[in-house]
Amino acid sequence: MSTAAIVILIVAIVVIAILAWMLFRKERTKKLRSQFGPEYDRTIKQYGTAAKAERDLELRQKRMQKVNIRSLTPAERERFAERWQVLQSRFVDDPAGTIHDADLLVTEIMSARGYPTIGFEGRADDLSVDHPLVVTHYRKAHEIAGKHEKGAATTEELRQAVVCYRELFEELLERHLATRR
Repeated sequence: MSTAAIVILIVAIVVIAILAWMLFRKERTKKLRSQFGPEYDRTIKQYGTAAKAERDLELRQKRMQKVNIRSLTPAERERFAERWQVLQSRFVDDPAGTIHDADLLVTEIMSARGYPTIGFEGRADDLSVDHPLVVTHYRKAHEIAGKHEKGAATTEELRQAVVCYRELFEELLERHLATRR
């Protein structure tokens, strides 16, 4: 083989390797964007680059693969549903207490299902792997609760927070799965 043929072969191998790497990254991005939905874009804004964001999302997936998430028993599901009804009915008389208790109840149901429950950001990141659409609601409810702690949230915002917590609560309760079983 001549020197020119060797150089052409090496260049061809390098070009093929670069194209394969680009295709791999494109497919990885497509898969992560599809799985995480709005959380994908939020994470890019958080980290500033797609590469860093995708690394974080993949780490979340790997971390959650090690966690044993379980469904609630029918009795647990009913007990949590009853507690939610009581909590929600108190909103008119005690909006602030309802927001606080909604956050605690959501954290308790996460714990019962096996999710790690240390720190809000950790909980939200872990939820984003299995529940990427409702984690946005969780983040919004938490933001409103923080605004309320500073005395800046309106009653309408507190109502929105309860609605957001309810979206997450319903998803974690898995009523849609229970009715199919």
